[in-house]
Formats: sequence, C-alpha cells, structure tokens
Amino acid sequence: MKVYERLSQAFKAEGTTNVFGMMGDGNMYWQYANSKNGIIMHEVRHEGVGLGMADGWARATRSVGVCTATCGPGTTQLATAFVTAARASSPVVAFCGEYPVSDDEYTQALDQAAFAHGCEAAFVRMGTPQDADEAVRKAFYIARTQSRPVLLSVPLDLQQKEWDDDDPYVPSTAIIPKRTVTPHQSAIEQAADMLMKAKRPVILVGRGAQWANAGDEIRKLAQRTGALIATTLQAKNWLGDDEYHIGISGTYATKTAMNLLSDSDVVVAVGASLNRYTTHEGLLYPEAKFIHIDPKAHVLLPRGKGADHYVQSDGKAGVAALEAELAKRNFKQLGYRTGEVKEKLANAWEDRHEYKIDAGTLDPRPMCLALDDLIPTNISLFAGSGCTAGFTNILFRKPRPIVMPGHFFGCIGQMMPAAVGAVIASGMKPAILMDGDASTMMHIGDFDTMVRYKVPLLIYCMNNECLGAEYYKLDAHDMAVETSCIPTADLGAVARAFGGRGALCRTLDEVKKATAEWLANPGPMLIDVRVSRSVVTLPYRRIHYGEDE
Repeated sequence: MKVYERLSQAFKAEGTTNVFGMMGDGNMYWQYANSKNGIIMHEVRHEGVGLGMADGWARATRSVGVCTATCGPGTTQLATAFVTAARASSPVVAFCGEYPVSDDEYTQALDQAAFAHGCEAAFVRMGTPQDADEAVRKAFYIARTQSRPVLLSVPLDLQQKEWDDDDPYVPSTAIIPKRTVTPHQSAIEQAADMLMKAKRPVILVGRGAQWANAGDEIRKLAQRTGALIATTLQAKNWLGDDEYHIGISGTYATKTAMNLLSDSDVVVAVGASLNRYTTHEGLLYPEAKFIHIDPKAHVLLPRGKGADHYVQSDGKAGVAALEAELAKRNFKQLGYRTGEVKEKLANAWEDRHEYKIDAGTLDPRPMCLALDDLIPTNISLFAGSGCTAGFTNILFRKPRPIVMPGHFFGCIGQMMPAAVGAVIASGMKPAILMDGDASTMMHIGDFDTMVRYKVPLLIYCMNNECLGAEYYKLDAHDMAVETSCIPTADLGAVARAFGGRGALCRTLDEVKKATAEWLANPGPMLIDVRVSRSVVTLPYRRIHYGEDE
C-alpha cells in the first residue's frame, strides 16, 4: 500500500463522503484512491470555490467539510475562502499537496505553514510517511474541537512512499469526549432573580442555540417571561413562526424592532456572540442588563464589556434549567406579549419609503416579499453579502430547512460556493440564493460545476450594474457614483450557455414566471433581475444617509 492510499483510508474513517476541489500533481493520487474508496469528488473550476463548498457543507451539517488543492498556486487560491471559513467557525479540512521534500527549487514551492497562519487556518504537516495517520487524525481533531479550518499539507513525494502498518486507523472521534456543558444551579438562580425583575425581556438567539437544538426550551421560556424572540443574522428566521418573533437584532432590524428592543430591560442571549452588528455598535439595548448563556468559558461583549451575568452552559440545558427554576417559583408574566405589541409586529416589515424606479428595472422590496410567499417553505434560502443583503436579510421572514446568510469576513462572492456545498450536503434538496451582480460574476465559472452535478439551486442575481456598497457611499459624499458602475451582459444567457437555465427579468411578473418554471422542475438556474439603483436598503439609509424610514 502507498501512503496516499492510507491517507484516503484515514479520511474515509473520519467520515469523509464528499470532497470538493481541483486535481493537480499534489493531490491526484490521493483523489484516485478516494475514488476507489467510494468518496465522491466534486471537481470545481476554482480551488477557492472548492473550499467554499466545503465551508457550506460544514455550516449546513456541523460536520467536517473536506476540500483539496494542489501545492503552491493551487493552495494560494484558497486564501479568501480560508478566512471566511475561519470567521464562520466552520470545521473544514483542506488536503493540500506540498512540494517534494527532496526538491527545494521546485517551481511551486511555498511556505504553506506561513500561508495558513496568514489565512487564520490551523496547519498540520505530514513530515514523514510514518506520520500519515497522526497527521490526518490531528487535522480532524482540530477541525472538530476548535471549529475552524485546517490546512493539511502533504509533500507529494512522501505520498508515494510505502505504508507497511496494518493496524486499523483510529479516527479523531474515538478520542474526543462527548459531553454537554450543564449550568451551575447558583448561576441559574441568579439569572432567574434578574428575569423576575424584568418587565420587557428579550431572548436573543444565535447559531449556538440552533446547534444545541434549544428551540422548544426557548419558546417555553419566552412564553413564561413574556419575552420577544430576536435572532442574530446567522440564526435568521429561526423560530420565526412564533407570533412574538421580532426578526434580526441589530443592523438588519426593522424600525419596529429597533424601537421595541431599545426599551428592553433584560436580554437573555443564548449561543450568540453579541457582536457589534447584533447590538448595533453596543447602542441597541441602552438600559438592558444581559444574561449570557454559552458553552464557552466566557464571551466578551462589544467595547470590552462582559455580560451582567454569564452562565456557562449548552444552550438547551441552560434555557431548560432557567425555565424550570422560574416554574418552580410560579413566575409568569405578559411582558411584551400583548395585543398592542402584536399589532405593531403585524406591520413591522413594511417599507413605505417611496422611490422613483429607474426605467427597465424593478423595486427589489416587493420582489423579496413576493418570493418569500411564492417559494414553498421546504426550500432553503441562502443570502449573499454586499449591498443587496439589506433587502434579503430583512424581507425574507419564513422559517426554512436552511437559512444561511453570508457576511463572514465582509467579502462578496462566497455564498454561491457555500450554497452549492450545503445543497449537496442536504441530499440535493432544492434551494435559492439571493445575491448581487458583483458576487455572482466573481465565481460565474462554477455555474458550470452546478450544471455538471445537477445542483437544484436557483440564483437570483439582483443586478443593479454597480458596486452597490461603494455606489451609496459615493452618493452620500456627493462624489461621482458613475465610477462604481459596471454594465453586465445578460447573465441568464450566460447560464444557458453553460448548459443550465436562465432568464433576464425586468418586471415582477417576469420574475414570478421564471420562478414558477424552476419550481416545476428544480435544477441549475440563474435569473438576472435588473433592480433599481434608486432603492436604498434600510441599513444603508441608516448608515449613509441618517434615515430610518
């Protein structure tokens, strides 16, 4: 047996079923062994897209996503996707070939350890053929226990050496203890004391609460305390069928949410980092005290502050214990859960600001509302970052199997790869992606990958033919907005040229018609929706124009 064959066996033993990436000299033998071991390879057109797909797989499943690239230039193509996965806390292992240890002048030589460090990824190197098992196990151990991407660097000449050890591979899962962090009773009692004094409590949930499957417990606590339920961006729409669900807290909050949340006196944050965006730069809850429930030893709030009371606990266990303590004390109140608040929430998502719509374009706001109603709730939603995210992240409200926004690392172009990886992880269940034109164009070549693997993803490219974030900044500073404008071809025609389906839409009726065609037969499709530059998202109105209407 060759070392590359043992490496493939080790990956399979770690649970690897799918790999995303591009073949090169540094990984081709390993990929060949993978094919013999039944591991499915998804060949992409850009290495960074492969890592982005593995990132999407990891986010959707909370299991390790696996990608691959060859040595040197293949590895450097992973840079932005590595940082994005790191900021997303995604467990990813990237199998990267490395230049031969016997050839210091190899053309594709690169200090891959330094590269990984610069990209905020962990680094593991197979230094000798005998280290194969240890290197793979360590890479997966780090990915799983630290929830971060790992660059596994394997010199290509060492892959060709003989492997003589017949001992079975021991996967990282065999040495990682399974445990749930449970709260101390004294911490729960103190949290209950704070909640019993609250008149306007809010339960703010993040991805950690989702991962802990704490939904039922959160609903019970909200009903007992009269709390509104708000989410971080990354937990968007989760528990959204609760009648007192207020949507996203922070930058993407509606004006109604901003007003109600600003009056809160106690916030119970569950599995949420409480970053600057969730708290609107620390200004959203001016009078509130914070109870923070999280399995980490401690999480710092913005501006170097700590929560008023921190409970180290798994989200499900912590919320259940807190609700049980309040039940034991016979505590129950209406809080925010009144008819008056319900009436305010009924109209919270209406954006009544009027704009003159540019000729040949449509208003993206009614389109988003219409699509949220038109597309069945068993279809997942992915949302890119950039200018158009301000429409998607506020106006799509319905809970779906997966709702995955972008914004990690503040970069565009990363959600198409993540969406494809997540759809593959779901067993090819249909999904939609809402993104902008610059984001879509960045990896348009991998629409070909969607077509080859028949990925049932519908991309809505909200195309204002400009770099939107820069356009509105320039406009707010009375500078030449034309410098940010970039005309685009008919991207629907581009999609058709790749062998998929596509459409160019300039009216809402055209969008609905194209959507209905996709719903009748989901597959790879791109709808180029020409949207009006005159319509400014609510977050941009706040940030750049000082408006909140």
